Amino acid sequence: MSIDYQPLLEDILKKLERFPYISDSDIPYIDLYMDQVTTFMEEQLHDTRRSPDDKILTKTMINNYAKNHLLPPPIRKKYSREHILMLVFIYYFKGFLSLQDIHSLAEPLNERFFRKEDALGIEEIYREAFRVRETQTQKIQEQVREIFDACRHGFSDLSRSVSEEEREFLQFYSMMISLGCDIYIKKSIMEQLIDAYNAQGRTDVRETGSRETSRKDSKETGKKKQ
Repeated sequence: MSIDYQPLLEDILKKLERFPYISDSDIPYIDLYMDQVTTFMEEQLHDTRRSPDDKILTKTMINNYAKNHLLPPPIRKKYSREHILMLVFIYYFKGFLSLQDIHSLAEPLNERFFRKEDALGIEEIYREAFRVRETQTQKIQEQVREIFDACRHGFSDLSRSVSEEEREFLQFYSMMISLGCDIYIKKSIMEQLIDAYNAQGRTDVRETGSRETSRKDSKETGKKKQ
């Protein structure tokens, strides 16, 4: 590409090294009110905004998450560290998954691990889930550079002549398509895995229900024989 995108691309990839990850140690050890939660999230994730006017999190969003069972309700109008960690999960997912898909991931997490003293905690799950982010970031940087190098040499041998400006746009467009295909494929994989998980979950419920019914019928039959 004759337009020098290289410095811009390297600047963008450099920012990926400072992936906007909220360390669990940065989260207050006291419960927060709604306004405090939104302020905290804005301060911690402001670098993820595309525009300065974009909102990271609003009261309406939090209320909707609770209403749709993506987030457990607050305790006496206060949100715990676990609430905030769940909000971070939701924040990253909502950029490319539907609320229904996020619900499929959040509901079992909330039911099995949220405020469960005898189970693995949300904080431990959060740390483990983001543990591989540095390695993954390096792989993504390499993949994007490969796409960039391939696309900037594209459209160099066309049967019909195009202006240099048109060629630059086509190379740029080709790069957007390549990056978009990668996003589409991964998103599609996630959706299909979620669908499979949901289908298995419903099967398990039906099987559990059938076993419970069978046990109940057996007891009833035993009573009748007595």
